[in-house]
Amino acid sequence: MKTSTEQLNLFEADSSQKNTPLNVNKKNVLHDTVICGEYSINREIGEFWTSKQRQASNIHEVSYRACFKPQLPKYFIEKYTKPNDHVYDPFGGRGTTVIEAALLGRNIIQNDINPLSTILAAGRLSVPSINEIERRLEQIAYDDSLVSDIDLTMFYENKTLIEILSLRKYFIEKEKNQSLDHVDLWIRMVATNRLTGHSKGFFSVYTLPPNQATTQEKQRKINIKRNQVPTYKDTKKLILKKSTQLLKDISNDVRDSLQSIYQNSTFLNADAGDTKEIKSNSVNLVVTSPPFLNIVKYKDDNWLRCWFNNIDHDIVGEKITMSSKLDVWSDNMSQVLIELKRVLKPNGVIAFEVGEVRNGKIKLDEVIAPLGIKIGLTCEKIMINSQEFTKTSNIWGVKNNDIGTNSNRIVIFRK
Repeated sequence: MKTSTEQLNLFEADSSQKNTPLNVNKKNVLHDTVICGEYSINREIGEFWTSKQRQASNIHEVSYRACFKPQLPKYFIEKYTKPNDHVYDPFGGRGTTVIEAALLGRNIIQNDINPLSTILAAGRLSVPSINEIERRLEQIAYDDSLVSDIDLTMFYENKTLIEILSLRKYFIEKEKNQSLDHVDLWIRMVATNRLTGHSKGFFSVYTLPPNQATTQEKQRKINIKRNQVPTYKDTKKLILKKSTQLLKDISNDVRDSLQSIYQNSTFLNADAGDTKEIKSNSVNLVVTSPPFLNIVKYKDDNWLRCWFNNIDHDIVGEKITMSSKLDVWSDNMSQVLIELKRVLKPNGVIAFEVGEVRNGKIKLDEVIAPLGIKIGLTCEKIMINSQEFTKTSNIWGVKNNDIGTNSNRIVIFRK
């Protein structure tokens, strides 16, 4: 934890003439106000949670681009809800919010325009035992006659590819027949996560980190540069190994609780600004993080995962809100906030996590706050959680407050 003096030095650059001086309370949290458009918003700056402070469950360890840490939703879930309340994430991603909410005994609703999000999140709530996973894997037959519809030889050895194609065919047929059970959902989720990565635990040859699939052509160049060729990977063995890791701290009681919550859950693949399936005045808390303009190329990152799950990533890519223009992004977010206001219960809370883009020139929290106020939400405050720098923050173009820090900027609204 930085001292008050260090924090003041860190954040003074963020306080321009339009802001009030920073005050430090006994809890080492800095308080000031920031002018956002025509509104003066209270702001708190400090270290409200850290990844080391509260170790997250292993079941969260599924890679997805630009996702926040489980400690973020946990902070707000514990602060603003009680068991059996409803927690909603309109931009679900890998499912961090709903997984953490379920672990804390809350009911969940998740939406994401990409069906891949449901595969990653729902699969981790329908939790089987290791024995069930092992038995089901033994039952899935490999079909040597299968031929891939796209060239993947730069990623996979031939026998490995046959196994992947067989798994893919199995899941597509089971989904078509509406016969996917909780064990299938889990195995599909893990297999999707193991498709590519830069360690021996993945099906592919060494490539980019697992949250970002490269193109076929770029993989060929990686192979040449590293003087590597794909070698055989036992897909079932790797699925079982990853499953064991994910379930390491899941007791039978927790498994039963997650399965029960899953039975009452709602998963949507709709526009976040138009979710008619969610009843008005039904949600206690929203914790979410939308796409930050066009910083992260979700479509490109997930093309191989979409292929494996028979999802048309071109169609999905067209639907994802990825504008390079701030006014277009703001219009989209206004519609989302209108919809969130509708589904929130009276006195319900929204924790809307955003960041800085374009080398810190645009602070999206100062853009979002006025949008919510204009549609009738109360903006209680902006929270900036500052932590020691983690290497992932700059990968996708977010500079945060300063070199050496990693910040979450969260706008807190109340209905």
